[in-house]
Amino acid sequence: MTVLVLGDQLNAHVGPLADRPDDPVLLIEAADLARRLPYHPHKLTLVFSAMRHFRDRLRESGRTVEYRQVERFADGIEAHLDAHPGDDLVVMRPPSDRAGERLRALVERYGGQLTVVENELFLCSPEQFDGWAGERSSYRHEDFYRFMRRETGYLMDGSQPVGGEYNYDDQNRETPPEGYVPPDPPTFEPDAITRDVRSRVAETFDGGYEEPPYGGAWADPGPFRWPVTREQALSVLEAFVTDRLEEFGPYQDALVADEWALHHSLLSPAINLGLIHPRTAIERVIEAYHERDVPLNSVEGFVRQVLGWREFMRHVYRREMPELAGANQLEQTEPLPPFFWTGETDMACLADVIDGVRTRGYSHHIERLMILSNFATLLGVEPQQLNRWFHAAYVDAYHWVTTPNVVGMGTFGTDALSTKPYVSSANYVDKMSDYCSDCPYYKTKTTGEGACPFNALYWDFLDRNAEHLADNHRMGLVYNHLENKDDGEREAIRERAEALRERAQRSEL
Repeated sequence: MTVLVLGDQLNAHVGPLADRPDDPVLLIEAADLARRLPYHPHKLTLVFSAMRHFRDRLRESGRTVEYRQVERFADGIEAHLDAHPGDDLVVMRPPSDRAGERLRALVERYGGQLTVVENELFLCSPEQFDGWAGERSSYRHEDFYRFMRRETGYLMDGSQPVGGEYNYDDQNRETPPEGYVPPDPPTFEPDAITRDVRSRVAETFDGGYEEPPYGGAWADPGPFRWPVTREQALSVLEAFVTDRLEEFGPYQDALVADEWALHHSLLSPAINLGLIHPRTAIERVIEAYHERDVPLNSVEGFVRQVLGWREFMRHVYRREMPELAGANQLEQTEPLPPFFWTGETDMACLADVIDGVRTRGYSHHIERLMILSNFATLLGVEPQQLNRWFHAAYVDAYHWVTTPNVVGMGTFGTDALSTKPYVSSANYVDKMSDYCSDCPYYKTKTTGEGACPFNALYWDFLDRNAEHLADNHRMGLVYNHLENKDDGEREAIRERAEALRERAQRSEL
């Protein structure tokens, strides 16, 4: 039997790699996977370099590893089964929708057999989640998070949460003081393997994606500094625990111009590749809480993101696909503005965040939700177009990650996992950031030239979707404010919003 290891399953401590230490291993580096979307060069460099490093570590440990570099993934399977006719393969189930079934059909097409086993790179099994969810068609994250705390015992004192509360989110909405300087993010100098991969990506894939608008040449990549080995990933975790964890909680929702990392862990690329197990990250953070005086709100905030939200997204995706991918309950139809690819906008918040994505393939979760997704949703962008952009743009993005986050939460394409849209006017951006002070748009104006686009688009969004949202008990106050606007003001808002949509498509915002 051969253990098939996929590019996002690079962990030798769980699954078939751990259970079958004497079996040979197959990894396939396929160029066609890199051409499905105009991926950020850092994403491709990260995945291919991590795969090659993982190959070498397995060989150093005495494993027999067959590493095939091919044009199509199917070519790698075919070549393997030509060399080993009738071989039985085993693989952990990929989290993307129906990928396990497609893999099995592919292996059988070339005369082999494939056993698909549970993916042990998550903390909640399908059986656990399904037992919790039952027959429900909508899901509440807070309920699931509390369930997982009780199941794992993380931050629990017997049957009660440590500190008396499950959630300290109300303590995690501070903005840094004047002169704030966050710790430098950990970086890694590319070795020979990474340099070779980076060159191949630049030569083979940059600009090689043919679909409009910008192919693979849209990014403006800076130096590649992401971890590509387990050892590097563990050092990122240790840097977070040592230098960043204490202030992570208070500032996790903050937005600071030119400060892309703040106190965030920067672990999502490594965790989503399998280089580090989420259990390892959570337990190290909790260990730090017991070792020294780390604020509970910072520790709980991290645990909630990894134990709660990440697991929640995985299983909502699993249960709600394929309908989730096409969901569009608000019937939004606007194209994604070109400046999401180019960064050409005068809006200070959007320009800074998009520039960071073009440079690093990364921005933190509030930038993703309350700047990028918020703006696209207010503009009326079709959820699927925004989801495609997120999937292509981010180093930690996979279809199972972006689809529930973008289609479900970010654009409110479905109410399966959230009860209201996460939208706001300039008030939120101003409260949580320093962008508005250096922006040519006026944060306090709704209509007229120079008014912040967030404002008119926000009220227009509420107006356009009143039939769907006005009865939502969580939105009663904002709809009362909308009703208090006279007919002339509402008409001016509609005209301003329509003009902004047209200007957005011309990259004139």
